Amino acid sequence: MKRVLIITYYWPPSGGSGVQRWLKYSKYLPESGWQPVIYTPENPEAPATDESLLAEIPAGLEIIKRPILEPYSWYKWLTGRKESVNVGFTRTEHDKPESRLERGARWIRGNFFIPDARKFWIRPSVRFLTQYLKENPVDAIITTGPPHSMHLIGMKLSRHTQLPWLADFRDPWTGIDFYDDLLLTKHADKRHHQLERKVLSSASVVTTVSPQIKEELISKGAGNVEVIPNGFDPSDFENITEVEPDPDSFTLVHTGSLVPSRNPDALWEAISGLCESNPEFEKKLKIRLVGSTDSSVVSSLRRFGLESRTEIISYLPHAEAIKHVFSASLLLLLINNTANAEGFLSGKVFEYLASGRPILCVGPAKGDAAQLLEETGAGHTSGFEDVETIRKIIAQCFEAYQIGKPAINPDKTIINGYSRETQAGSIARILDKHIKTN
Repeated sequence: MKRVLIITYYWPPSGGSGVQRWLKYSKYLPESGWQPVIYTPENPEAPATDESLLAEIPAGLEIIKRPILEPYSWYKWLTGRKESVNVGFTRTEHDKPESRLERGARWIRGNFFIPDARKFWIRPSVRFLTQYLKENPVDAIITTGPPHSMHLIGMKLSRHTQLPWLADFRDPWTGIDFYDDLLLTKHADKRHHQLERKVLSSASVVTTVSPQIKEELISKGAGNVEVIPNGFDPSDFENITEVEPDPDSFTLVHTGSLVPSRNPDALWEAISGLCESNPEFEKKLKIRLVGSTDSSVVSSLRRFGLESRTEIISYLPHAEAIKHVFSASLLLLLINNTANAEGFLSGKVFEYLASGRPILCVGPAKGDAAQLLEETGAGHTSGFEDVETIRKIIAQCFEAYQIGKPAINPDKTIINGYSRETQAGSIARILDKHIKTN
């Protein structure tokens, strides 16, 4: 059994989308001859806590935890926030005035914490892992970001050990949607791009989640990029096969964070119009938002008269969130209306696919998500501002719901190809190839 060191900031009991990818691969990599060793912080500033994910960790998996210095504690002290509150240094609630202190914190985050607030973990981690690997050899190194400080650990460690190194980009670096919110000086912007290019050109291989992001990374200096999309784990659905949509309600469900850039006014306008023109639709309609929901979304729902028909549920354990996916009459896949929208392919997209429920995507017509829905026959896509197309898609799905007819006919063979087990096999083949060439 070959061994691979996986350096990841997010690990259970941390919750959120950043955990799922490498937690699942760690589960299935041994089937392809690779035994993971996890290196992760002892005290991370996680976006959420999900104790249920601890049960997903494979028995006997070696996990190394080391303390990390988190500047978020200082920020909470300065702003008078509770230690238990999760915070970030990016702009979130755009419909609320930002204090000078908050803006100053964003400026400091972008210009002094390069590439991110976890930079203080780089040097002690390299020092510790260099010694660890002398006594506990591995055959390869994997880093996953963001946070991209993990890649800087991998780069330095690979240089010291001459081990092959896979850098996994779950999201872009300088192309991420909130990059412009960091209030960067010219010097800081240059430094971010320099480090990004250094990582991309130094890694033995780079993996990412979508074709669009692959092209972006190649344009920034990556020489060898493989697309390993996010996916789903069939075992997550074993105990929820009995969950079905409520026959008395036409329920629209969105799971995951709803940030300002993901707030689709055109969708709310289309739904509001259908309520006015179709009394039966208005009677049956339910909107369920599962996850962190920004105040700007609530304001939009109120403006379009939909607040009373909307149920907002805060963060849930992963298994509970999936149950809501299966209870949907129509799933909402809302893409960030930002410059990198075409490359958006989050993990929940594939859990949506696995549920067999119809999907409405509001996003770019030529984006990777739109192509995936077309390839699998799992749903339909409308542009960000196309109220009429959104209205037609929802009306068609509602009509199918009324007569008890499936609104889609998805290709299960294609969808099954996106299982985490299959993808872990792809990761193993990439590692095997680079073991032979190093």
